[in-house]
Amino acid sequence: MNDIQEVKDTLATKPQHLTDSVHVFAPATVANVVCGFDVLGFAVNEPGDEVIMRLTNKPGITISKITGDEGRLPLNPAKNTVSVSVEHYLKSIDRTDIGVDIELHKKMPIGSGLGSSSASTVAGLFAIKTLLGDDTDPSTLLPFAMKGEEMACGHGHADNVAPALLGGFVLIRSYEPLDVVRLPHPENLWCAIVFPDVDVPTREARQIIRNKINMKDAVTQWGNIAGLVSGLFMQDIDLIGRSMKDILVEPVRSMLIPDFYEMRQMAMDMGAVSFGISGSGPSVFAFTRDEETAKLITNKLRNHLTGIKIGSYGYVSTINDAGPRVMC
Repeated sequence: MNDIQEVKDTLATKPQHLTDSVHVFAPATVANVVCGFDVLGFAVNEPGDEVIMRLTNKPGITISKITGDEGRLPLNPAKNTVSVSVEHYLKSIDRTDIGVDIELHKKMPIGSGLGSSSASTVAGLFAIKTLLGDDTDPSTLLPFAMKGEEMACGHGHADNVAPALLGGFVLIRSYEPLDVVRLPHPENLWCAIVFPDVDVPTREARQIIRNKINMKDAVTQWGNIAGLVSGLFMQDIDLIGRSMKDILVEPVRSMLIPDFYEMRQMAMDMGAVSFGISGSGPSVFAFTRDEETAKLITNKLRNHLTGIKIGSYGYVSTINDAGPRVMC
């Protein structure tokens, strides 16, 4: 039985909905994890986005409110990643007869490299799934979340939406066919995240990446990805740290981030296990063995950015294994 048929069969044996409204949070994510371009990502506890969704009497999807976006996101449901992904989901289960109103509350910076569009999209999909009483595995929503990513940045990758939806540390083993694997991780692995308030659009950040690489570089990168995944399974933080090196994407994307290498040196000198770019940037992150070190690194990097007249946001988190959650 395919996933969509499973959803249809599940809904056919349930009441049409369990509630008329729901408030959902979905988390930010760190994609690529340095060496795993488009195939690795993990969820964090904060920041994240929230969606309040209500069923209405009039068929179709409306967006009645967006907050926290400084007017940057469209209320037009045909142009918003949340409504577009929800529409794809409803069409797939033959439920375009229902009406849905969406409030989107952005609680995280747009264009941060922390999966802002993914968090919104996942919150919306999890909300409609909850409203309809669909208790199938959340992974059934992944293809619809990728539709939102395709609209947001021109490429339907899953390294943000998969961890936002499933929680934890995620490997995209294959895109055709889609094959997603949740990975274990050390419980005491902390993440320090700093978002320098500069503009690095995702589309442009993808365009500067090399299309061709030599075999020697590819072998090095494969070894690092394998080492990182092995370190996660073995709970070996040292192996995780020495595997998180990127010779393909970081050298070009780092040029878009002010003082990237200076910040990396600061973090490593303070005891970071590893340091790299979150997604397409400009956010950077460091793994540490404890919360105190993560906080110290976050403060140090933010103070450095203040010194060069760049504002910033900082977050400290363990890996979030829960993914989206209903708030009320």
